Amino acid sequence: MSEIPAGPGWSQNKLRLQNVSRTFQTPRGPLTALEDISLEIQEGEFLCVVGPSGCGKSTLLNLIAGLDRPTSGDIWKDSAPVDGPGTDRIVIFQELGLFPWLTVLENVEFGLRMQGVSKAQRREQSRRYLRMVHLSSFESSYVHQLSGGMKQRVALARSLVTEPDVLLMDEPFAALDAQTRDLLHEEMERIWAETRKTIVFVTHNVREAVRLGGRVIVLSFRPGRIKSQFTITLPRPRHLEDPELALTAREVLAQLKEEINKAVEEEFRHEENH
Repeated sequence: MSEIPAGPGWSQNKLRLQNVSRTFQTPRGPLTALEDISLEIQEGEFLCVVGPSGCGKSTLLNLIAGLDRPTSGDIWKDSAPVDGPGTDRIVIFQELGLFPWLTVLENVEFGLRMQGVSKAQRREQSRRYLRMVHLSSFESSYVHQLSGGMKQRVALARSLVTEPDVLLMDEPFAALDAQTRDLLHEEMERIWAETRKTIVFVTHNVREAVRLGGRVIVLSFRPGRIKSQFTITLPRPRHLEDPELALTAREVLAQLKEEINKAVEEEFRHEENH
């Protein structure tokens, strides 16, 4: 695989967030999930976001996707304000939402069918993306016949087939065993190299973030703010066992641990008050 630019700065902004905050009303009063997030994400960038539980990582993805709106601040994609969901931004959740009554091919075709694409065209396009995720021979299978890793690849093909500009991935590999996850990291890096999609990838796993990302952002514990950023310049393809990757992951983890400790302290305080 040829080396790919590892961080921001080689193209224009695809996404821009300016002073974005999100507060939720709860029975215990207002809860600020994100506070004053300003962030520029470049065209073709692979950005990973890490942070402790409850720091607003998923909220951030939902805001970029247009599934939720900020309490204050603005979000743009290609200089146009984000004011709702669109087929140009696709979210892949940990719970994949595949349809068990459809075959693999029919699952991948689903978005194109909703867009009114002709049967012949959507078949051709869906088969192209099934080839990309190495599932051509399983197009007639049903979801229950697939392993966890294969289901993830179906979800990835289904997301890519509508050719969105931006892929938003919310801990997509968290439920998988280490071996399957490592294989999917290779797939993900290869697919990104082929498609040059802009990807925002949320994970709890620091090594995964350093393995995949051109840049890694650490969010603070609630309210989620950008605590630190790391540009990852390690050559690709990367491997989890690379010593340089482990060293970089250790730097990121040192920042993250401070925030995890704050989350644990908050949990203890909450238990003591009850």
